[in-house]
Amino acid sequence: MSERIVVDPITRIEGHLRIEAEMDGGRIAQAYSSGTMVRGIEIILRGRDPRDAWAFAQRICGVCTLVHGVASVRAVEDALNYSIPKNAELIRNLMIGAQFIHDHVMHFYHLHALDWVDVVSALEADPKKTSELAQSLSSWPKSSPGYFSDMKKKLKGFVESGQLGIFANAYWGHPAYKLPPEANLMAVSHYLEALAWQRDVVKLHTIFGGRNPHPNFLVGGVASPIDLNSDSAINSKRLSQVQEVIHQMKTFVEQVYLPDTLAIAGFYKDWGGRGEGLGNFLCYGDLPSQTINDPDSFLFPRGVILDRDLSKIHEVDLDDEKQIQEYVSRSWYDYEDGKQAGLHPYAGETKLNYTGPKPPYDHLDVEQSYSWLKSPRWKGKSMEVGPLARVLMLYATGHEPTRELAGKVLKDLDVPIDALFSTLGRTAARTLESKLLADAMQGWYDDLVTNIKAGDTRTFNETLWEPSSWPSRCQGAGFMEAPRGALGHWIVIKDQKIDNYQAVVPSTWNAGPRDPSGVPGAYEAALQDNHEMHDPKQPVEILRTIHSFDPCIACAVHLTDPDSGEKIEVKVR
Repeated sequence: MSERIVVDPITRIEGHLRIEAEMDGGRIAQAYSSGTMVRGIEIILRGRDPRDAWAFAQRICGVCTLVHGVASVRAVEDALNYSIPKNAELIRNLMIGAQFIHDHVMHFYHLHALDWVDVVSALEADPKKTSELAQSLSSWPKSSPGYFSDMKKKLKGFVESGQLGIFANAYWGHPAYKLPPEANLMAVSHYLEALAWQRDVVKLHTIFGGRNPHPNFLVGGVASPIDLNSDSAINSKRLSQVQEVIHQMKTFVEQVYLPDTLAIAGFYKDWGGRGEGLGNFLCYGDLPSQTINDPDSFLFPRGVILDRDLSKIHEVDLDDEKQIQEYVSRSWYDYEDGKQAGLHPYAGETKLNYTGPKPPYDHLDVEQSYSWLKSPRWKGKSMEVGPLARVLMLYATGHEPTRELAGKVLKDLDVPIDALFSTLGRTAARTLESKLLADAMQGWYDDLVTNIKAGDTRTFNETLWEPSSWPSRCQGAGFMEAPRGALGHWIVIKDQKIDNYQAVVPSTWNAGPRDPSGVPGAYEAALQDNHEMHDPKQPVEILRTIHSFDPCIACAVHLTDPDSGEKIEVKVR
């Protein structure tokens, strides 16, 4: 009988994820992804006023709050054919862009970097050589020998006290770590700097949305009036603060995040040849220069790439009930028409039916249902969504800044374009689009200021529709590109109330289980792509590829305990 490695829970992600890998000697032959939480938001939303849906949908996740709010208001606006002012579109773009950059930097340093950076090895670093390395990469001011000496002392204090804290329980010393001590010390220092940086740049959301992590939204625009003479609106001072945040983001991305990605990737070029799997990529598209109803104006193009073929982009129609469907053949759900059926989200069903083993258990029964995630498919095909899909779409459609930036990175690393189709490529793509978005944010900000100076301060469509004027039945799709990939909310409104609501999130696309044909999801396929394991008891190789997707299982499923209604009790003393 073949050995099966179980990693449960996968840490440094949002939510609860179990990975089982069936081994063939030292390599992964088959992999299985199981979301071990269940979502109930869609059920909670039934019967409610659709204009309030965004406030509930934001609670799908504690990290991805903004993107669910945007997708939700867009779904209602689409259903009611409700347009929004240009300023509102620009403000939404700025908020989305800030979410991307904040999220990507946090993911790289605090969730993913520790798969590549040996923290304890940094104690062997020479601060002077670390300074020389850092200064050879960029002009970031915090690069002196004294600075890195102080950082080394701080890290040494953590280790000697036995309180590694956030750096505890890792696989330090594993032979898969290849960075020299100086690169490790530089990366750990930037890890700590990013903690302070993210606290400052998130202010953009509080300026436009009133708070974070749950900024306010509004069907028909944004909840941020513009009045340069008012202290309770977007005024000159707050616009200056937004400009400063954009500058901080751009500087950190260009002088820290991008150079660190290239420096680390240079030691792990072999990971440019593993971890792809599917070769199929999906983008809904987002960030319009005109309106969300004009896909030709999107920064991120809409489309599908099949079998790595960058010469042909396939069209995507979110309303076509034969294009996007969700399957539950290996999920703990039932459909009225049986578990082999595929349902478009407009007709989606959320009927829970747990048939798995009672915890604790040794292994999943992967021939039956084994996940709380459904299996989305585009025209029956399993797809990958996320930063790699977007960068490939930009590259394939001839977006010159993407082609220039990607070309420079590939040249600097001395790797072929095929290296993009990998765990390494997925990680690099996240960094590349952060640079592209930092540049785009400045353009959106300039357009917003130009509109205001020209006297256009509208941020909301004042033509308020009374529910009595709505059609007796309507439906709409609210889509966007979230940091982790294609996000869609589908709503059916009947007699002024929500009749059905379905959210298909990026981590459902990527982390979903096998479908009725036995085709794996993106996580499963990626792990089955050229993964050799050095030590099954220290599966850093599994973590590297899974983390390259930046899992957010809380978006895909939510926690419940059918017996007590509680999963964990926290006592404060």
